[in-house]
Amino acid sequence: MVLLNDIALFVEVVKTRSFRGAAEALGMPNSTLSRRISLLEKEIGLRLMHRTTRKMELTEAGLIYYDRCRRIVDEARLAHEQLGQMLVQPTGLLRASLSVDFASVFLAPIIAEFSANYPGISFEFDYTPRQVNLISEPFDVAIRLGEPADSSLIARKIARLPRYLYASPEYIRNHGQPAHPDELIVHECLRMSTDSSSYWELFRGQECVKITPQGKFLMNSVGMIKRFAAMNLGVGLLSAELVREEVKNGELVQMLPEWQASAVSVYAITETRLLPAKTQCFIDFLREKLS
Repeated sequence: MVLLNDIALFVEVVKTRSFRGAAEALGMPNSTLSRRISLLEKEIGLRLMHRTTRKMELTEAGLIYYDRCRRIVDEARLAHEQLGQMLVQPTGLLRASLSVDFASVFLAPIIAEFSANYPGISFEFDYTPRQVNLISEPFDVAIRLGEPADSSLIARKIARLPRYLYASPEYIRNHGQPAHPDELIVHECLRMSTDSSSYWELFRGQECVKITPQGKFLMNSVGMIKRFAAMNLGVGLLSAELVREEVKNGELVQMLPEWQASAVSVYAITETRLLPAKTQCFIDFLREKLS
């Protein structure tokens, strides 16, 4: 790395035809620049230039060396500038694994806006509840709800979704409106198979109640839980944003409205911390919008 830096210094000296001019352009002492070039010549084992108080001339070896190194330095500078442009306006194919229910309700409008802001990025989405293998499968990022199971991956928290209890008006008419979370034990609870625990935790101010939900339906889709709740089949623990339309249309009502469930965290999961600009921009954009 030191050798490459010294090559760039040598090219700058030749371009300006002056140590003093090159030192001023590089913002370094003339003595330091001269010493670095001398060390480069010592490393190569050949004199690259003749230096006098009035002028600097390249040796035959120096001419050959400059011709090759100038192209290397120019290519390196071009690569650096292109990478800088990618950070401002990244391009490429972004492969993402998304939870279908969360993506259709929350992410679809955000992704549409992101696409408009970054027209150079194309997308390939995989909608699945399964935990994709980010090491063996060609995904740049996975967006998942709940705590990550694999500690070897990099998980960035991008949102927290508070949850509440919802049921249909008909279900409540048939089974009653509970006055306290403890009464949910006799209700048909629509359970999520991917929940990190087997109990529901509900809060009212500083008060906390844990219940073990009972019910014959166990599933891995919040969309199905919402649908089943609207079909009078039970009580669902759902994000308010997810059921906004159903509540507005009167298909679902909030049960125990003074009680709130523990929030579910949303994570952007990647294999490594060192991300391409397209992936980093995508994650940052989701975090900003979801917050």
